[in-house]
Amino acid sequence: MKLLFISLGCDKNLVDSEFMIGMLTKDGIELTNDETEADVIIINSCCFINDAKEESINNILEMAEYRKSGSCKALIVTGCLAQRYKEEIMEEIPEVDAILGTNSYDSIVEAVREVLDHHKKYENLGTLTGLPKLSNKRLLTTGGHYAHLKIAEGCNKNCTYCVIPSIRGRYRSVPMETLVEQAKDLVDSGVKELILVAQETTLYGVDLYGEKSLHKLLAELGKIDGLFWIRIMYCYPEEIYDELIEEMCRNKKVCHYLDMPIQHCNDKILKRMGRRTNKQDIMDIVAKLRERIPDITLRTTLICGFPGETDEMHEELMQFINDMEFDRLGAFPYSPEEGTPAAEFEDQVDEEKKLDWQADVMELQEEVIFDKNESMKGRELYAFIEGKVADENAYVGRTYRDAPGIDGYIFINTEEELMTGDIVKVRVVGAYEYDLIGEIV
Repeated sequence: MKLLFISLGCDKNLVDSEFMIGMLTKDGIELTNDETEADVIIINSCCFINDAKEESINNILEMAEYRKSGSCKALIVTGCLAQRYKEEIMEEIPEVDAILGTNSYDSIVEAVREVLDHHKKYENLGTLTGLPKLSNKRLLTTGGHYAHLKIAEGCNKNCTYCVIPSIRGRYRSVPMETLVEQAKDLVDSGVKELILVAQETTLYGVDLYGEKSLHKLLAELGKIDGLFWIRIMYCYPEEIYDELIEEMCRNKKVCHYLDMPIQHCNDKILKRMGRRTNKQDIMDIVAKLRERIPDITLRTTLICGFPGETDEMHEELMQFINDMEFDRLGAFPYSPEEGTPAAEFEDQVDEEKKLDWQADVMELQEEVIFDKNESMKGRELYAFIEGKVADENAYVGRTYRDAPGIDGYIFINTEEELMTGDIVKVRVVGAYEYDLIGEIV
């Protein structure tokens, strides 16, 4: 039997996909990239914003054609869209044979067997409590030298624009011993960089151990031989705490990099978003991090055009970006999501204005980044090799300042033969808007 697996959405979803692929290949199913020869097609869907929802639906409809007239004998939809719109999917797209929710993907083998062997429809949304029962068998799709480690599921924040708590449940930490075991298994398979992900990493352990325990997890992961980097994503600014900062200073394997989504700086907008911070709090934690870890790279994300945002508030945000000089920044137009409080707010912002504001933000950030990259000249850094530039004696690499898939690269000119996953020391000799140029030391 041949399997085509389509994983959509975020890196948390990708981890779920890799576990499902691992379980299925262990059960004897062979992977293929060709939809025309697939016996089983699985789509791990996303519905975080409208664009993601449309992408998921379009993929399902496209694959449904192979279920009708191709070799496909089982079309299965898992993940967030499946959790949220099970009834609509099963009613509107009868080619779908099985639905699995966000917390029941551990039954993927059972679902496939039920459809193939017994020719029955299969539905299992499960409950949004507890965690799936998983083995360490996981098939990486990231190239093998880095992997995401999902340390928690769900979220308690209930931001007014976000559907995650309703489709992923409340915050549930993965036990530390389970994570250490998973991490060792990944490192044994060749992984050198672990990227810690969750809807929010900074609250790790509160539900299990009665206190924030991310710093303790970092300490345990730091003991693993063969692991080179640990990168932390999705830290809410109000939850960053002193022990975490100290562990980042002490533990040489923890990258001096923090992803800290703030969404906006205006106090009124932050309150309407349901965020639990304000402008001064954000400025204080940024100052504290830069004081304690002078070479830290700070990444953030912003929402442009949230209901009630005015031209004055947008200008305030622009000034804030200019003053704070974040090292990495992404901006997204606000997307009103069905079932969220913000979607019902009366003062929605015009779509064209949202896009204009997003363009303003990214244009300003490009100037900030270029100046920061210029200041990197002469610095020596370690870099992971990610691939070779075609027809040139140059390689693409990532430093500690760059998370894969969302940040920039360093282009390394060398006559040496290097392999993806190699770690080399480089000196920065040039800069582009978002990328660096380096040479091997």
